[in-house]
Amino acid sequence: MTEHDSSAAPLQVIGEHRLADARPGSTVTVAGAQLGGPWLDVEARMDRVVQAAELAAAEGCDLLAFPETYVSGYPFWLTRTQGARFNDPAQKACYAYYLDAAIEIGGPQHRRLEELSGDLGLTLLVGVTERGQGNGHGSAYCSLLTISPKEGLVGHHRKLVPTFDERLVWGYGDGAGLRTTRVGAARVGGLNCWENWMPQARQALYAEGEDIHIGLWPGSSALTGDITRFVAMEGRVFSLAVGGLLRQGDIPDDFPLAEELRAHSPQTPFNGGSGLAGPDGSWLIAPVVDREGLIVADLPLGRVAEERLTFDPTGHYSRPDVFGSTVRRERLRAVSFADGPGPTDDGTAGR
Repeated sequence: MTEHDSSAAPLQVIGEHRLADARPGSTVTVAGAQLGGPWLDVEARMDRVVQAAELAAAEGCDLLAFPETYVSGYPFWLTRTQGARFNDPAQKACYAYYLDAAIEIGGPQHRRLEELSGDLGLTLLVGVTERGQGNGHGSAYCSLLTISPKEGLVGHHRKLVPTFDERLVWGYGDGAGLRTTRVGAARVGGLNCWENWMPQARQALYAEGEDIHIGLWPGSSALTGDITRFVAMEGRVFSLAVGGLLRQGDIPDDFPLAEELRAHSPQTPFNGGSGLAGPDGSWLIAPVVDREGLIVADLPLGRVAEERLTFDPTGHYSRPDVFGSTVRRERLRAVSFADGPGPTDDGTAGR
């Protein structure tokens, strides 16, 4: 692993939509952190998370969201180094390196995020590479953690279907995290990358009363340009897209396929693309590229109600007499243990 560098340039606001007449109680101020930094360096990226959160708090934000698997990085080597080569020693070494950089629920990075949220009074939506526990300790998941200042971890969503080559390194998620969280007067939900294209996943969040939808992305304006506005128009919600930055210099020298990865990557593999659309689908902050910092916006929730006059996908436009959907919200595990009585004093099994 590379040594982390906490001396990166101070973060700035790179896009904003602020209201002169924002009303407390009916306005929520949100921010998206378009960040880069050393790839797969957990502590360096955690330091950047802290800097972003401190800036968001200074800007009066209620909520701050981060890119997909920002802590500690997206597995972008797969498409550039023939990641599907079966049983290849180099690919195995890459996966072991990647898994070592993943964080665990209940681990030090998770606890640090909870402390940060509580200290700043800021709800955090953080994209992480999660290492499973117990019978899943050898697996990585693309996860979205929602952390409340008062309650700690209130949302733990694992990406339902890893996209294409992501399936080589990420396990499948489940419906346990398809939930919204209250932030001020708003209900906030989020999905990872191409999950945002899944109609039933979106519908589950709309049905939970979602007012603000957060889309987490690895970092591409080509990905966020259409779906961000589409979600806003379909759900009649504010739709915030948060993408990351990655440059060749962020690749650690000791990554097993570092040279091959650099040789087959542009100078900037991920260019950001963070932006915000209003409930009518219009851009409030058009996608920002190639700049690191925060986009910040005041969101008057009355705009959501106004746009639902003509369309409410899980309300007056839902037709439950014709269509039905069931969401199974449970965390699935490969093995469940139903332990009986322990051994007796004489060493035999208890009855």
